[in-house]
Amino acid sequence: MAVHKITNKFFMSHFTNIKTNLNNLLYLEKSLKKLKINYKREKFKSHFSNDGRYYIDLIIEQANGSDIKFCWNGKDYDLVGDVALWKQVYPIDTFIDTVTQQYAEELIIFEGQKTGFQPVKYQKNEDGSNTLVLQRWYEIPK
Repeated sequence: MAVHKITNKFFMSHFTNIKTNLNNLLYLEKSLKKLKINYKREKFKSHFSNDGRYYIDLIIEQANGSDIKFCWNGKDYDLVGDVALWKQVYPIDTFIDTVTQQYAEELIIFEGQKTGFQPVKYQKNEDGSNTLVLQRWYEIPK
């Protein structure tokens, strides 16, 4: 573990690995962009198999040097970071919920578009949920 010095106090760093169901890099990147969360890509060679393929992790840099990562675990992107050094606009639970909600919206829109649906309405509700309406026109053969 790393030791960080902040305002003349020493403490041990503790990285937390939070499991997610985020498994599509395209949707995850679109979500972060829409939420205006800056990130960079980090390419690595698979250590999950011997297929020689490369994968991408996403790094969210923080001013304190304790970056947050979305790390590919071979199935999903886990959120990895030091909770004690968390310096984002949202608390960690809200951050995960917000990214997951945006990811779900991206997934619904993209998958809907593949089958001819188009988004026609988006509404943020008072309870924090969102309403997303897609529609598709179908012409009845004569």
